[in-house]
Amino acid sequence: MEPTPEQSPHHAYPDHWEADVVLRDGGTARIRPITTDDAERLVSFYEQVSDESKYYRFFAPYPRLSDRDVHRFTHHDYVDRVGLAVTIGGEFIGTVRYDRIDDTGRPASAPADEAEVAFLVQDAHQGRGVASALLEHIAAVARERGIRRFAAEVLPANNKMIKVFRDGGYTQRRSFEDGSVHLTLDLEPTEKSLAVQRGREQRAEARSVQRLLAPGSVAVIGTGRTPGGVGRTVLRNLLAAGYTGRTYAVNRAFDEGLATLDGVPAHRSLGEIDEQVDLAVIAVPAHRVPEAVADCGEHGVQGLVVLSAGYAERGAEGRELQRELVRQARSYGMRIIGPNAFGIINTAETVRLNASLAPESPARGRIGLFTQSGAIGIALLSGLHRRGAGLSSFISAGNRADVSGNDFLQYSFEDPDTDVALLYLESLGNPRKFTRLARRTAAVKPVVVVKGARHSGTNPPGHAVPVSRIPDTTVSALMRQAGVIRVDTVTEMVDAGLLLAGQPLPAGPRVAILGNSESLGLLTYDACLAEGLRPRPPVDLTTAASPQDFRDALAEALADGTCDAVIVTAIPWVGENGEAETGDGQVLAEALTKAVAGGSAKPVAVVHVEIGGLAEALAAASSTAAPRPRTAAPRTVSPEAGADRAATTAPEATKDRAGTTAPATPAARTGPTAPGTATATPALGTPGSEAPASGTPADATADPEAPPRPGRIPAYPAAERAVRALAEAVKYAQWRRQAAVPGKIPEFLDDTIDEAGAAALIEAQLATAPDPRGRPLTHDEARELLGRYGIDVRPTLPAPDPEAAVAAAARLGYPVALKTTAPHLRHRADLGGVRLDVADEEALRRAYGELTDLLGKPAELLPVVQAMAPRGVDTVVRASIDAAAGAILSFGLAGAPSELLGDTAHRLVPATDRDAAELIRSIRAAPVLFGWRGSAPVDTAALEELLLRLSRLVDDHPEVVSVALEPVVVAPQGLTVLGASVRLAPPPARSDVGPRRLPNY
Repeated sequence: MEPTPEQSPHHAYPDHWEADVVLRDGGTARIRPITTDDAERLVSFYEQVSDESKYYRFFAPYPRLSDRDVHRFTHHDYVDRVGLAVTIGGEFIGTVRYDRIDDTGRPASAPADEAEVAFLVQDAHQGRGVASALLEHIAAVARERGIRRFAAEVLPANNKMIKVFRDGGYTQRRSFEDGSVHLTLDLEPTEKSLAVQRGREQRAEARSVQRLLAPGSVAVIGTGRTPGGVGRTVLRNLLAAGYTGRTYAVNRAFDEGLATLDGVPAHRSLGEIDEQVDLAVIAVPAHRVPEAVADCGEHGVQGLVVLSAGYAERGAEGRELQRELVRQARSYGMRIIGPNAFGIINTAETVRLNASLAPESPARGRIGLFTQSGAIGIALLSGLHRRGAGLSSFISAGNRADVSGNDFLQYSFEDPDTDVALLYLESLGNPRKFTRLARRTAAVKPVVVVKGARHSGTNPPGHAVPVSRIPDTTVSALMRQAGVIRVDTVTEMVDAGLLLAGQPLPAGPRVAILGNSESLGLLTYDACLAEGLRPRPPVDLTTAASPQDFRDALAEALADGTCDAVIVTAIPWVGENGEAETGDGQVLAEALTKAVAGGSAKPVAVVHVEIGGLAEALAAASSTAAPRPRTAAPRTVSPEAGADRAATTAPEATKDRAGTTAPATPAARTGPTAPGTATATPALGTPGSEAPASGTPADATADPEAPPRPGRIPAYPAAERAVRALAEAVKYAQWRRQAAVPGKIPEFLDDTIDEAGAAALIEAQLATAPDPRGRPLTHDEARELLGRYGIDVRPTLPAPDPEAAVAAAARLGYPVALKTTAPHLRHRADLGGVRLDVADEEALRRAYGELTDLLGKPAELLPVVQAMAPRGVDTVVRASIDAAAGAILSFGLAGAPSELLGDTAHRLVPATDRDAAELIRSIRAAPVLFGWRGSAPVDTAALEELLLRLSRLVDDHPEVVSVALEPVVVAPQGLTVLGASVRLAPPPARSDVGPRRLPNY
């Protein structure tokens, strides 16, 4: 909305103050500055406010606004007088205003830093968090205009307004004067105010998703008159799932006499429906969507699922249509899933919603699934269904123009029916917020993420979000820091999700392996080692093992305090005729589930090869089959031993071509076994099945050390898949334990840091560089700035000729290093641009001549002389600012091998002492720092301190957009920073600070 000529020409309309917000009940509203065009809206708004609310606002009966009042409340200079309004459907539902005042309470201008503030909210919208949202936004506006305090006069009976101020989290003072409560609020954000703001954001956004997933009624707009088509398919799926709410079919092309369609009421428009409609599923062509959205907004629909395509995935024109769709929906207080969405599912017994194109609603389970791709959503639903897994909720967001993975995390965090959150993401609209939400959610339940479009450098079609330029390896490291389980494929995501949803978290990396195949046990053992686990030697039950043998061995492993998890391996038995006996799997499934039915605190996974029926048997977890009467003694297999040397416990046993022992009398494939008859080993079923044990699913939100409830036993068709899933669970459990006691920033840093001095240096340097891209600092400037944070950079002296080099060496003292600083040669010792341990003047002159003869003239090489540092390990420490992800701290060893292998670790800033310690230990070459192959361990404590100091620098001063310390020589005692480069620039705008607002892409 543009200002009119009547407004001050000196202060243009601040459109950056406009924001869409989610209110407490999950509905949306728009906050914007009030303009002179709002006179009629203001009068209409005031007429709908009760006399009591007017009295609380003006301290006297005030039935109507005078013309003078209307003029005063709609004319602002946007500096000393500011008014904001909350609108829904274009109409005001709440307002706030501040007027700058001096010490005597009279109107004033800057530099006065106090303002009087007052609110008014329509009675029908009180209790929705309107005033709380307005307080956040007007406080941010005031800080931007140099106002540091708000003063407010409130009647003692106005408890709601007093509570808004009290609960805001700001530092406040209160007094009682002249019959009213006088409040003063310091507007500087505090930890409490930020926590309050984020808590409100979490509850509001979670509620907005909950309203979409649990509507009391659904209208399908665009339901076809004949079978087939998107709308008719969704209607059919809603009915087939047994949706518990009211359902309506809507199509403006319906005949006037059509009363029902597929047994539900049929209408030509929402206006014909006499009852409230909570959710609308829109399945009409894109050019008709605006009409449908307007119809929904005018009739109070709370949320939309837009299946229609033809938006941002079609290019610039479609992107603008998509933005207009979001603006239109939010103007009515509605949130959108889509456009180009596949739909949503909620399996809760009280809802049973399948508003999607999935022909079959998944079983009820403990996994929440969010995907940005309809095709991937179809594949995941199919895969989970095939493996017997159930879902709590499913959202396929399509172009995710509004509801995103961040909203899903907000919902999953507090959803009692979700134990594990799985997300397939192709873009991150707000990476900073994502990592914050993921860290909080992962502290109580696992978050498993697959990131598509990792290497393209662009967003997929339809995703109109900022593009982050940080490498995918960095993204992965930052997710790990936040506790996210990052996997590469959707298959791995399902594998991990099944284990995490059905089994307790492991207490450590020790793994027991048992089964009836020595070879499969050894494969599992090798896979464990490759994933960094600590497997015990496999226990071979031999191919003659019965289900009771499996049960006994599993129970023994679960009771053994020397292991933290168990992997059961199984292969089919081979009959007398040499053919595999697959069986029905029920006996083994029952044996395994009985072994874990006592509520063991250890996870169990099954690896099976070509055993039909186990998936179904484990899923059913029931059996009437008699146990095998014969047992076989287990034996421990050395990993170096041969394969499948099974004991021949029966004289009539025969060997198959693989050398395994087969029972002489194979049992029938189904039904109970006759007394005294040996049975074939029960089959383990189709790939990736899982078996529900007696009891309820495991509580993934519980303390990782608490005894879990028995859950389903996941089964995998390959050892590598089971082990990889278990390894992810081990790493996640370790992160959970560490996150319970968060790291801290050492207090000693405060005594050796000159934050104000650094700020003054940065301000002075940027004042000389009006270029918005900023400027690099010289070596001396960088040394001075870093020195303010206790980071000492060894000085260098220029050596434009041999005589200058000799003079510099005499000043620094021998031995010295002679090196080039030309950009194309910097940090490239492999090109011969560095001469170390130059002991005297003769050697220095000789090195200078060799350098210039080899690489070029001194003016091209820019040689310098530097005192030698103690010997140690050369490392690189960097910090940089990514506009989307924020400040990132990086560490690695110096040299080409580390660069070629990408052996660099990353952490988000601000880093804690734990982050710093983990950072240097997470690179693959970390053993070099700790005495590898007999070398002396280096001073990692000094290295951790350096990382913390650099983290503090870039966190305190966002204008420091890039720092590279290279090389940092870490010796057995202390370290030396030999080179440093720093770049300053105006800090990029942050999307994760300030008042709550929905993104606009």
